[in-house]
Amino acid sequence: MALTDELKTLNNAFSGLGVDEKSLISILGNSHPEERKCFRKGTPHLFKEDERLFERWNDDRVRLLKHEFMRFKNAVVLWAMHPWERDARLVKEALKKGPEVYGVIVEIACTRSSEELLGARKAYHSLFDHSIEEDVAYHIDGPEKKLLVALVSAYRYEGAKVKDDTAKSEAQTLSHAIKNADKTNPIEDDEVIRILSTRSKAHLREVYKHYKEISGQNIDEDLDVALRLKETVQCLCTPQTYFSKVLELALRNDVDKNTKKGLTRVIVTRADTDMKEIKEDYENQYGVSLSNKIEETANGNYKDFLLTLVART
Repeated sequence: MALTDELKTLNNAFSGLGVDEKSLISILGNSHPEERKCFRKGTPHLFKEDERLFERWNDDRVRLLKHEFMRFKNAVVLWAMHPWERDARLVKEALKKGPEVYGVIVEIACTRSSEELLGARKAYHSLFDHSIEEDVAYHIDGPEKKLLVALVSAYRYEGAKVKDDTAKSEAQTLSHAIKNADKTNPIEDDEVIRILSTRSKAHLREVYKHYKEISGQNIDEDLDVALRLKETVQCLCTPQTYFSKVLELALRNDVDKNTKKGLTRVIVTRADTDMKEIKEDYENQYGVSLSNKIEETANGNYKDFLLTLVART
């Protein structure tokens, strides 16, 4: 392989999600000092020169690379965990990181079955000697606290029975609350919280349908300015669409590390559940298969592991 080709391969190995370990071993591991000097000169985004022309790693890039090297390890560790422990740890991490990732709490509370959410609460007790409910109530301030406490406390009926008249009435209640958002934030409306935190998912899908008949739009479209409520409705009523969006954002180059973490989280947590439906929804929405997008964006062992999980269905 020509030196310019090797430089390009090495540059690609350090780019994207994860790292291309095989290329690093075969090229960098077998390189001579002059070749490594060419690599440093040829990758100014990784290395910089000081006033003495001394070539050194860019410290910010080193910090980013640590995250990329750890992606494979983190994915494997999460995959091997009991799902209850995994969800408990994801909630704990979200509470530590703050409001920008509280959507992970919504995701876990609303896309798990009643037994799975109860299991996560039990695991949280064992791991942290607190309840999820008390930690959510303690750490989260502002108007979303009441909704999130109610969601993580839920134990929903999971049967198929739905009272259509009740679903229509509650669709009307939600429509009224959203239309009057300039007077009262719907996330603080007790009836909105009651409906979203207690009703079965089958019931809420009927509410979703009737809401569109009433207002002419899907409820989540009317909630664009209320992110936490929008996430709640999508996770409860259209989870595949929600997960597809999380994946699409995570696979972009220009997003923060918390957003990128969504790729590992969604694939690991949904591989045994509804990955087939998520893949179909992703391709319908974005015009490319999820596997192809991962192939284009990720590197090395991390990429191979994700593709293995995605191909299980």
